[in-house]
Amino acid sequence: MTDQTTVAVLFPGQGAQEKGMGREIAENDPEVMDLWKRAETISGAGLREIYWDGDAEAMTETRYQQPALTVVGLGLWSRMGSWFKPAYLAGHSVGEYAALAASGVLQVREVLDLVTLRGRLMFEAGKDQAGKMAACLKLNQDAVQEIVDEVKGQTNQELCIANFNSPAQLVLSGEGQAVDQALDLIKQRKGRGVLLPVSGAFHSRLMQEPARELSAYMKRFSWKDPGIPIHLNVTARPEISGERILEKMQQQMISPVLWLQLIQDQWERGIRHWLELGSKGVLTGLAKHILDKTKKYKAENISTLDGVTRLREEFSK
Repeated sequence: MTDQTTVAVLFPGQGAQEKGMGREIAENDPEVMDLWKRAETISGAGLREIYWDGDAEAMTETRYQQPALTVVGLGLWSRMGSWFKPAYLAGHSVGEYAALAASGVLQVREVLDLVTLRGRLMFEAGKDQAGKMAACLKLNQDAVQEIVDEVKGQTNQELCIANFNSPAQLVLSGEGQAVDQALDLIKQRKGRGVLLPVSGAFHSRLMQEPARELSAYMKRFSWKDPGIPIHLNVTARPEISGERILEKMQQQMISPVLWLQLIQDQWERGIRHWLELGSKGVLTGLAKHILDKTKKYKAENISTLDGVTRLREEFSK
């Protein structure tokens, strides 16, 4: 039998959406279809119509992406959780909420409540503040931090590295003028900057007000110790205390996503096989840029029933 103690399961965040995501499994599993319906009731949005029919504009909206992506991840996990126990779980930004449900820290209904509120608060914050996010490619962390420091000194505006996705893919977040000026400097210094289609400056201090509201709502729930340790975005370390997970999740919206550091830490703890549950394989692709090409590992995206079936066959050998 393949060793599950060397495996980590990952749940992707915003940007992993695509037309038709989660449809195949839902149409073949009434419990997963019910999950979509529950998310629609809680969010008040026709998520299946948006994502299965492919409403291109609505698919990019934070308030819809967050519950929909959570349902996709949990739908896949529901086909695995009874027979599969990896060493660690982790999720990128909103993907971390799917990990909370998968590990038993919170109930599925509670997680759907939280991601629906989180998505709405972040969407509304984006309308209230002219914040932006931009991916920076081809420059290392030191070079990007120099640009951040320079722009902040010149503009006195909020700007930070919000996502450490890989050694050469960092995401900036901040006030509009600061992000625009940073994009100019990135180009001057032979990097590549890409403005992201998001509604606000996520994982920055501009999210303080929605973070406070979400934090207060989190306290309504009983946060249990996880059945599987969760590597957290805020610390890039695994956590086994429900109380400490709550503390760190209350900081998540205004803290950087330490994804690069998280994957490196999992490697150091013996993980050699990463399974991404969701569409597009965004995190699978990042793993290939984070881990040294001389290291032996496996990173794969599971997004279909066939993928789950193949995985079960592999781990039962």
